[in-house]
Amino acid sequence: MNDRTPNSRSHRSGTDRARATVSREERKEATRRAIVAAALKLLQDRSFSGLSLREVTREAGIVPAAFYRHFESMEALGLVLIDESFRTLRDTLRGARAGKLDPNRVIESSVEILVGSVADKREHWRFIVRERSTGLSVLRYAIRTEIRLITSELATDLARFPGLNEWSTEDLNILATLFVNAMIVIAEAIEDAQSAEALQRSTESRSSSCG
Repeated sequence: MNDRTPNSRSHRSGTDRARATVSREERKEATRRAIVAAALKLLQDRSFSGLSLREVTREAGIVPAAFYRHFESMEALGLVLIDESFRTLRDTLRGARAGKLDPNRVIESSVEILVGSVADKREHWRFIVRERSTGLSVLRYAIRTEIRLITSELATDLARFPGLNEWSTEDLNILATLFVNAMIVIAEAIEDAQSAEALQRSTESRSSSCG
């Protein structure tokens, strides 16, 4: 008896189509992630405005035309990078929400959390720091908007801490602003220090080769 009935064949056909759809979606997401990763890698030594679409796609291992299946433009890619970078920042602030920020030593706890975050996600911090002041206007505006939103969220969370819950809304907003600004300043300082070290190593290397 042939058990390959129309129903069984139809079921297998539907399953195959579902698998093919999942596979296509997975490949599409993998390509999208490759484009984002390529952009972040290239941004190690330049600003976003200095990137070209061809450079990004070459680094990602795709043809330039494939870029537009995932992003409408380079600006759209930049906005996605901002979204992902600030998601990292939000993860850092969850440290405060989870109780890692000691209200009795706010400054010390903040620095510990911030330095750890900058070290773990340096590429995201570098992008935020660089583009917030020198980037394209659409990116600068998006960064300012994200900073305002995160500052407001943090002020609300800080109000739940013992001791801080007695602070005024204005004081909590000031503390949250200081916290977020400190994140950016620390990221800038670490980036500048590492850039200076790299420059010094390069200079020493050239001096040695000349000698």
